Amino acid sequence: MAGKLQLPPLQVLVVFEAAARHGNFTAAGSELGLSQPAVSQRIQLLESLLDAPLFERRHRGVQLTEAGNSLYHIVRSSLNDISEQLERTRHQRSVLRIDTDMGFASYWLMPRMNAIQALIPGVEVQVSTSPNDYNFRDSNAPLTICFGGGNWPGAQAQRLFPENVVPVCNQHIKRELGDNPDPAALLRFPLLKLPDTRPQRWLTWEDWFRQQRLQPGDIIASRTFNAYSLVVQATLEGQGIALGWRPLIAPLLASGELAVCGPEMRTERGYFLISSATKPLSPQQQKVKSWLLDEAWNFHHSGIALP
Repeated sequence: MAGKLQLPPLQVLVVFEAAARHGNFTAAGSELGLSQPAVSQRIQLLESLLDAPLFERRHRGVQLTEAGNSLYHIVRSSLNDISEQLERTRHQRSVLRIDTDMGFASYWLMPRMNAIQALIPGVEVQVSTSPNDYNFRDSNAPLTICFGGGNWPGAQAQRLFPENVVPVCNQHIKRELGDNPDPAALLRFPLLKLPDTRPQRWLTWEDWFRQQRLQPGDIIASRTFNAYSLVVQATLEGQGIALGWRPLIAPLLASGELAVCGPEMRTERGYFLISSATKPLSPQQQKVKSWLLDEAWNFHHSGIALP
């Protein structure tokens, strides 16, 4: 751009600020580890660039001119701002963000947060939840755990768990149903579910009953909740029967708070660990990714993943 002043090197401004503050080139050089002639040379470069004297040379030092005094206040304030921002940045904690849905965060990820934090001490681990399907273009998280079919353009997806679903209820309803109940017996109780989605994102009661060779038209799902944690809570309270996704309900089965009350159904969908296909992960992010994959494998093949 015509007429635009070329900015001097930052070191020249640092030397100018020290000389103006001390009112002496020798003292400024002593502070900065420069000789008096080196300080003088840099001041002359700045004066030449501005085409204006910045100091009046005197016998016992230097004194700022009017132009020099105006520049000094601007430079000193700017250097202080830069110094403060660098200090804040130096002490700012590194952050690792993991995006997932509320159900997975609540029932699987949160119990493992201490273990994840121990992997990367000094890094703040953030968990962000969203009910929406994964969108690579909108995601700012290096690691995302999302339920779906595993095909997200621009992303690398590795399956943590397949979609294994079983009907579950509390112990009171389980006693009413008895052991190995006929699938049709479940229709005597309210069926608890998530809202329907278009396109369908997860297994529904209609899918499960269809596999049991019962007509979906015979099904009345009487209670719908917009969060899986509410479905689970209603099930624990005995409000009805829900579909339980492993590994989310595995600890509740292991503790006896919930019981399986029908055959399991599996699909090709599942929970996937997603990262960018083009942007490499940092060593800390890669460490957490590897741990999550190992933990999921161990969990899936352990007794707690079974009824």
